[in-house]
Amino acid sequence: MEQLEKSIIEKLHLPTSDNKKNQENCRYVDAHPRNRSKLSQWADRLATNERSLGRLIERETCLSFGRWRQQLIIALSQKAEGRLVQAITGHLGYASVNALITMFKKAQGKSPT
Repeated sequence: MEQLEKSIIEKLHLPTSDNKKNQENCRYVDAHPRNRSKLSQWADRLATNERSLGRLIERETCLSFGRWRQQLIIALSQKAEGRLVQAITGHLGYASVNALITMFKKAQGKSPT
């Protein structure tokens, strides 16, 4: 919690990619936010290796895959305005409300409520 308080608060930005494989990946993650596949699993699906996919995502979006996915989840949370945090937590595939709140606070500097 001390580290979260000291962390830099970044504005929401969800960059996209011009790369065909990256676009396919981004569309799938956007359509299936509960899918918590690791980068290695995405690489297998896209017939590439994990390191190459990780470098491609960073080069195209200036974010790691994990950070990009986090930004997507925040964007989806914002789309779901008016819904209870408990409902959003389940929709986004988080195991607990606390996990979602912690991630949201780190990225946005405030609670999702």
